[in-house]
This record gives sequence, structure tokens and C-alpha cells, in this order.
Amino acid sequence: MNILLTNDDGIDAVGIRTLYDRLSPIADVMAVAPADDQSAVGRQLSQTVDLYEHELGYAVEGTPGDCVIAALGSLDFEPDLVVSGTNQGANLGAYVLGRSGTVSAAVEAAFFNVPAIAASVYFPAGQFDFDEFTPEPAHFGEAARAVEFLVEHASNVGVFETADYLNVNAPLPPATGHAKMEITRPSHVYKMDADHDGNGTVRLNDRIWELMAEGSIPDPVGSDRRAVIEGRVSVSPLTAPHTTTDHEALVGLAEAY
Repeated sequence: MNILLTNDDGIDAVGIRTLYDRLSPIADVMAVAPADDQSAVGRQLSQTVDLYEHELGYAVEGTPGDCVIAALGSLDFEPDLVVSGTNQGANLGAYVLGRSGTVSAAVEAAFFNVPAIAASVYFPAGQFDFDEFTPEPAHFGEAARAVEFLVEHASNVGVFETADYLNVNAPLPPATGHAKMEITRPSHVYKMDADHDGNGTVRLNDRIWELMAEGSIPDPVGSDRRAVIEGRVSVSPLTAPHTTTDHEALVGLAEAY
């Protein structure tokens, strides 16, 4: 199997190196990833990008979307699968999917008709000082194990005949054993708000992280966020966005127009 590996944390991030080392024994892996951190850029694209050789493949002065398009459109490498990650931080909930560079790389692959897996790790809020925190390969172990399992088995049982990509979120490795895997759907719980300081500055707040730190999330059973908070690997099978559906009322409006 040929695997194109990318991410949004940058090609020198610990998460992508951990996946590269985990997948290389079972596949021909080539990384084409951003030269630096491109977190939360969504599907932003550039018109031109600089690409240069790296020990894992190629570094791109651009976004995760740039990396996928550059790799699939211009390099002599035809992947059977695109893997994006492993992201340092969870990508959970429906409202996050369009913002995440990690997930957006998988979506971009889907438009090329190449199946994809986006992978992220949940670092529990309140347990880490992220200003001083440097992750280690062990932090990504459960995610890498889950991705390896899906790479080896998902295509063989027809998963990608109905799903364009899988959004995988893993907890940190448990003290003993391994986390279980749960098939989930992205939570629709939305807790964004904003504060105005009266001087022209507005602070945008994602209150979900506060709830996750408290362990009091409102997400229902079967959702991605609840699975990860409770220590399971969440796998959401998804399709590329903007799928059109028939809508009788809109047909009537068009006829009236």
C-alpha cells in the first residue's frame, strides 16, 4: 500500500513522525506536510508554494490543503490512502471539522477520490501547561495503534465504499492495556461565545474546553466527544462536505420563481 502522510502541525512535529515510524513497516509512506505549524487553517489554499526535500518526503511552505493538492497533482506518487496527523489536540464536534487543518487535508483527498484518515489526540484540558508542554512519541501511541489497525483493515471490508474519510480521535494511552474503539458521529453541541472589552477588542471563547476539563460535557452517547472523554478511540465515518440532497420546498420555490 502507498500512503501519503500529511498534517497541520508541521513536518517536524512529533505526531507525524510517530505515524511515519508506525506505518512504514506495513506500507510505502511518503510525507508531504507543511514546513511549519498550520493549525486551524481549514481548507485554505495558496496559488503557489515552495516544496523542498525532507527526510520523510517533502516539506511545503503552505497549508495542509496545499500539501495534498501538490502531492496528488504534481508528484510521481499515487497513494492508496491519505493519512493526516497525528494532531496534537483533539478535533471533535461538527463545528470543528471545517476549521481543522488536519481534517481538511482528509477532505481535500476525498475530492481526489482517495480515501483518507484524519487522526488527533485529546490532551485533557487542565492536565497540561501547553505553553511549556513538549509532547513525546508515547503520547501518540494509542492514536498510532488505531490508525495502523484501520489502515490494515478498513479498505478490506469496504469501509471506504460509503465513507470518504474517517475522523479518528484517540485518548492518551491508558496506564494498562489499550483503549477500546467506538464508531461515533460528530457532536452538534456548540458552546462558542464572545466577550467585548469595551475598547474595541472581542475575545472569542470555546466553552467546550472548560466543560471537558470539568468532565461535565453535554454531548450524547454515541458522539465523538463523549467517547474520547470516557477513554475510547472515536472513529467517525464521514463524507466530503456540501453533499446536495433533494428538498421539496426548494423545488417549489424554484418553480415559483
